[in-house]
Amino acid sequence: MIESIFFDLDGTIVNSEQGVTRSVVYALEKFGIEETDREKLLKFLGPPLSYSFMTFYGFDRDSAERAVAYYRERYVPIGIHENEVYEGIPELLRTLKESGRRVFVATSKPEHFAKTILSELGLDKYFDGIYGSTLDETRNTKDLVLEYAIKEAGITDKSRAVMVGDRYHDVEGAKKNGLECIGVLFGFGDREELLGAGAIDVAETAYELEKILLK
Repeated sequence: MIESIFFDLDGTIVNSEQGVTRSVVYALEKFGIEETDREKLLKFLGPPLSYSFMTFYGFDRDSAERAVAYYRERYVPIGIHENEVYEGIPELLRTLKESGRRVFVATSKPEHFAKTILSELGLDKYFDGIYGSTLDETRNTKDLVLEYAIKEAGITDKSRAVMVGDRYHDVEGAKKNGLECIGVLFGFGDREELLGAGAIDVAETAYELEKILLK
């Protein structure tokens, strides 16, 4: 039986597309880059920001760090509030807690931001711990966040714990920490991406996810 569940945040609990992509557009404009391709902007949902600016736009590390600072100029006062909870997620979290499962968040988003978002949405009460990256990006990849989360949560039997996420980063981060991962298809990844990365199962809805986690 699964006893402990680590949830990704963006694309798994909340749809954060508007807040993230609009803040990315704001940052890119500071460099004279006008981006209107939604698919390119969606690539920023999941990986660390500095990695995304370097990988998708060829920024060097210094420029990427400045881009992250510009991103936060918009994200902190505005973008952090532009989230929608996915259908069925509050009910799922309530059911998991009532069943006695321990429920956590493990996100590449800065921990302070994750706590602010979940508190604002009234979902923080369902979690036994909310773990994220550091603002200085010393802990910013999913594997490092999960390593930290597992330690803080006191998980000793990893065979009874699982990661839930929507992108291959979640699957790979889980594998590096000895956890299996269940993918969700209502976020920003797809079945091919998740199963290709090694997810043990995928769920199209929160209801399907509940059945997988409680079986």
